[in-house]
Amino acid sequence: MIAEPKLSVLRPKLERAFDFAQVQVKALIENHPDYFPMYTQNGKWKHGGEAWTNWCEGFLGGMMWIFHARTSDPAWRKSAEHYSRLIEERKHDRNVHDLGFLFWSTWKRWYELTGKEELNETVITAGKTMGMRFKEKGGYLRSFVADESLFIDIMMNVGIIFYAALESGDAELLKKAHKHCQTTRRYLVRGDGSTSHDGIFDLQTGEFLRQSTHQGWRADSAWARGQAWALYGFGTAYQLTGERSYLQTAQLCADFYIEKTSFEDDAPFGPGIPPNDWDGHRDKVESSAAAITASGMLNLAKMVQDPLRASHYRQAALIILDTLTGPEYLANETPGWEGILKHGMYHLNKNLGVDESVMWGEHFFVEAVDKALALEE
Repeated sequence: MIAEPKLSVLRPKLERAFDFAQVQVKALIENHPDYFPMYTQNGKWKHGGEAWTNWCEGFLGGMMWIFHARTSDPAWRKSAEHYSRLIEERKHDRNVHDLGFLFWSTWKRWYELTGKEELNETVITAGKTMGMRFKEKGGYLRSFVADESLFIDIMMNVGIIFYAALESGDAELLKKAHKHCQTTRRYLVRGDGSTSHDGIFDLQTGEFLRQSTHQGWRADSAWARGQAWALYGFGTAYQLTGERSYLQTAQLCADFYIEKTSFEDDAPFGPGIPPNDWDGHRDKVESSAAAITASGMLNLAKMVQDPLRASHYRQAALIILDTLTGPEYLANETPGWEGILKHGMYHLNKNLGVDESVMWGEHFFVEAVDKALALEE
C-alpha cells in the first residue's frame, strides 16, 4: 500500500471537494426543486430512466444536514428540514428495506442537532416499520424483491431497527435485529471476508438454500458495493450494541477490500478504487463503493483498539479519498456534469447508471470528506 497522504497536504483537496459538493447540490435543488434523483444519464440528473426500487430519498437531505453542520449556514438547514419533511410519510413504508437510508441520513441528524423528541419519534417509527419485514423462519429481514430474499444491503439499514428497539425498550425488536445480523453473517459473509449480494431461503422451513446476486457478476462472486455495505453496516451494528462479533465481521470485510483492491500508484482505476466485482466486471469502475468504504473505514478506525489496525484502516480511507478528490473522479473539471463524483455504478446488469454519478455515492463521499476534515480538527 502506498503511504498515507498527510492530512495537511490532503486537506486543501478535501475542502475543495466539500465546497464543490455544495455548489452541485445547490444547483440541483434550484434547477429541479423537490426532485429526488437516483443516478445521472450522461452527467444529467433529470431523466426518465428506470428506478428498480425507491430507496434514495434520504441522501439529498442527508448531504444538506452535513453541509449545515460544517458551515452553520442557515440556508442549508432550511433546505435540509424541507427535504426531510418531504419524505416523512415514508416512515410507514413497508415496501422497501431501506428506511435506514431514508431516515438515518435525515431525521436522525435533525434530532441530533436539536434534541426534539418528536423528531426522534419519527426515526423510531421508521425503525419499527422496517422491523415488520422480519421472517421468523430463516431469521432475516426480507428484501424488497421477495419474501425468500435477504440482501447484504440491509446491513446498512438494520441500524435503525437497533436504534428504535433501544430507544423504545422493545426487547423483541432488538432480538430481530440481532438475529438478522447473525443470519447475514452466517450465510452472506464468506470465510475469506467476501460477501454475497443475496441469499435465498425456503419459506416453509426457513432453510438457507443458496447465495444469489442481482448486481454482481455471479452468485459466488464479490460485488464491491455489497462489500462496502457489509463493512460499514456491521461496524454500525457494533457501535450500537457492543457485540464483538459484528466488529470482527466488519474488519473481515474491510480486510478483504484492502487485499483485493490495488492501493498502488499504478492501480487500474487509481489507488483504492475497486471494479464493480472483483471476480468479473473487472473492467467496470465503481467509485460509489469506494466512497462508502472510505466512510466505513474511518468509522472502523475509531472502533478497533489496536492502534496499528486503526492506522491501517484510516490510511486506506485517506488514500481512497485522495484518489476520489482528484480530477478523474471529482467532477469539478468536467463542464456540464451535474453530479459530484463521477464513475459510479447503479445496476450494471440492468444497464442503469453505469459510469455515472449516483446519489448514494454523492452522500457517502460527502460524509467521508467531512469525517476526514474532522480528523485534524
